[in-house]
Amino acid sequence: MKKAFLGLILSVLLMGGVAWAEEESCIVCHTETTPGQVADWRVSAHAENEITCSSCHGEGHVSETDVAKAAFPDEHVCQECHAEQFESFTHGKHNYGWKSLNALPITHVEPDELMEGGRGCGGCHNMGIKTAEEKADQLAKGHRYQNNSCDECHTRHSFSKKEAQDPRACQQCHMGYDHPQWEMWSSSKHGARWFAREAGRLPEGAQAPTCQECHLPDGTHSNHTAWGFIGVRLPLPEDPQWKEDQITILKALGVLDPETGKPTARLELVQSVDMLRSTKEDFDRERETMINTCKKCHSETYARTQLEMGDSMLQKADVLLAKAIRIVAGLYKDGIIEKPEDYAFAYPDFLYFLRTNGSEIDGMSHIDQVLFKMYMKHRMRTYQGQFHVNPDYAYWYGWAQMTNDLGEIEELAKLMRATHTQKH
Repeated sequence: MKKAFLGLILSVLLMGGVAWAEEESCIVCHTETTPGQVADWRVSAHAENEITCSSCHGEGHVSETDVAKAAFPDEHVCQECHAEQFESFTHGKHNYGWKSLNALPITHVEPDELMEGGRGCGGCHNMGIKTAEEKADQLAKGHRYQNNSCDECHTRHSFSKKEAQDPRACQQCHMGYDHPQWEMWSSSKHGARWFAREAGRLPEGAQAPTCQECHLPDGTHSNHTAWGFIGVRLPLPEDPQWKEDQITILKALGVLDPETGKPTARLELVQSVDMLRSTKEDFDRERETMINTCKKCHSETYARTQLEMGDSMLQKADVLLAKAIRIVAGLYKDGIIEKPEDYAFAYPDFLYFLRTNGSEIDGMSHIDQVLFKMYMKHRMRTYQGQFHVNPDYAYWYGWAQMTNDLGEIEELAKLMRATHTQKH
């Protein structure tokens, strides 16, 4: 009995020794081939808790000749230890990144390297749990590393919680042409206080809200905003003018039929990827969530007033944008701009972005490009600058540029009509 027990102990120890030897061989080899990854793993919580290479990558890859056998873990592997975070993520906006990318018509006419690869839109919109078929398709195209959402914020192989809580973790995606939240936050009073506190010029306990504290409070991974990315909502506003303007914008998004005003198939698509709040309850829930976040520093009255000012600014921006859309739509209606084959309607289509003639490169409509810039670049800055409490973005980069866009569109339309008349 005693002898059998000792044999069992020896067997367990030997098995453990073999397993550790295999892990050690991974580290020895990868210290040469990918030293940064090994260095990151050594300082990670995974290393402290003996989560080793095979825990995530499997045991198939053992030499330089079978690299393809190394498994690339998806979110479900992370779920084995981080079930709460995984569940929260599945309900958040980030989980719709991949689906929203592939839902857009522009995605299917632009270079694949920019869309589904690790650069361009695909560099950020990789986020989102993929189906087995989607992962197989990515692998077939050579996109082997676009397999996990978690490492967008907790980068490999340190997977640091502190890194993901740093507002600079958000900077890679939430910046630039169409959504400069990083620039707006970092140059706002909120951002200025955070940088001052980081530099030791404010006490450690001073309030300095970060992106995560406002949009991912208390460690939640389920992030939403009341207005959504495209700045429209259902049901439509009660104010008659704003309602009419938002209908015009929804037509330019292809969500409503420009001729009948009835919903198109795109409405269901836009709703399925969480691009807008579809009910008053949805909107109010997200607004109240933000109010409760603001109340950690401000009075409720102040918070509500500031957010209502943002709503009001969006309403005024929509007056300008809708007027510009109607001008360009008139050019389509009168045959001055020819309807592209890829367009469902003879009407501006924002979801083709700057490819304003559909899939072709030549002959793009410049006035459509100015209109899209007005919508995606300058309208975004107008109302998001207001919500991020950034004076310069709200005015000079936003509202002032929208007025400039409208003036350019009016002049271009006059010229196009005059030129068209001369030709005919």
